[in-house]
Amino acid sequence: MQRSLTGIKPTNEPHLGNYLGAIRPALRLAESFESFLFIADYHALTTTRDPEAMRAHTYDVAATWLACGLDPEQIHLYRQSDVTEVFELSWVLACLIATGQLERGVSYKDALAKGEAPNAGIFTYPVLMAADIILYDADVVPVGRDQLQHLEVARDVAQRFNHVFGDDVLRVPAPKITEAPLVPGLDGQKMSKSKGNGIPLFASAKKLRKTVMKIVTGSEPLEEPVEAEGSTVYALYSLIASDDERAEMAKRLRGDDYGWGHAKQELYEGLERELGPMREKYEALRADEHGLDRLLKEGADRVRPTARATVDRVRKATGISR
Repeated sequence: MQRSLTGIKPTNEPHLGNYLGAIRPALRLAESFESFLFIADYHALTTTRDPEAMRAHTYDVAATWLACGLDPEQIHLYRQSDVTEVFELSWVLACLIATGQLERGVSYKDALAKGEAPNAGIFTYPVLMAADIILYDADVVPVGRDQLQHLEVARDVAQRFNHVFGDDVLRVPAPKITEAPLVPGLDGQKMSKSKGNGIPLFASAKKLRKTVMKIVTGSEPLEEPVEAEGSTVYALYSLIASDDERAEMAKRLRGDDYGWGHAKQELYEGLERELGPMREKYEALRADEHGLDRLLKEGADRVRPTARATVDRVRKATGISR
C-alpha cells in the first residue's frame, strides 16, 4: 500500500471549513493509503508566540481529528516535534536548495508584499516542509492545485540529492491532487479564522444555531421566490445534504412561504445531526490531555523507525557517518 502524508498547523480552534474542506476528505483518502498525519507545531512557531496557545491548539487539533473519526490504529498521528530526525534532515536538504527557490516561496513573498520583515523561519519554511515529507518515504502528498509549489520544493530537492549522492537514497513524492470543496463563511468568502467568518466546529448547539443565523443572505420578503444557487446557505447545505435534500431546499426557496430563515434553520438542523455526536466525543477527548499526549507519543514511536532509516541512508550517502 502506498503511503500518504499530511500536516496540520495548530494555530486556531477548528471550524466547519476545516472539517468539510480538509478533515473529511483526508479521512476518506486514508481508506486507500497508509496515512501519516502530523501536527506541525514547529511550523506554527513562525507566527505563534504564545506557549499556552501552542499547547492548547495542539490538543485541539488532535482531539478534533479523533472525534471526526480518525482511527490511531490505522492512521499514524504524531507531533512533528516528537521526531527530531526531521531537523537533521532539514539541514542536509537546506544545503542543496538554492536561496532563489526559497525567495519564490508563497509565504515569504506574501510577507514582503505586505511590507513585513519575515523571519528566517518563514524563509526556510519550504525546507522543513520538504524534510517532513521526505523523512517518511511518502509516496503521495494530498494538495490542492494552489498548493503545488510547496510539494515541488520537496520533489526538486529529493531529485537533486539523488543526483548528487546516488540514486534511490530518497523517495521522490508525488502530488495527490484533492478537489476539496471551497467552504464559504458567514459572508460568502472562503471560511477562515483570520477573517472572522467561521462557524465553530464544536460550538454548543445553541451557539451553532446563533452563528448559522448570522449567514448573510438577501432581504427578499417571504412570499418572493429566490434562487438557491449562489447563496451561502445553500452552498453549505449542499456539503452535508443528500441530492434529494438539496433539490427539495432549492424547490422550496423557489416557491412561497419558505424563506432564508427557514433555510438557515434546516442548515442548522443538518449540521447538528452530523456534528452533535462528534461534539460529545471531542469534549471528552479534549478534557484528557494526558491521554492525548500518550496517543501522540505512541504515534511518534511507530513512525520513528522510518525516520531513523531515512536519516541513516542520508548519513551514509553523504559520508557523515562511517
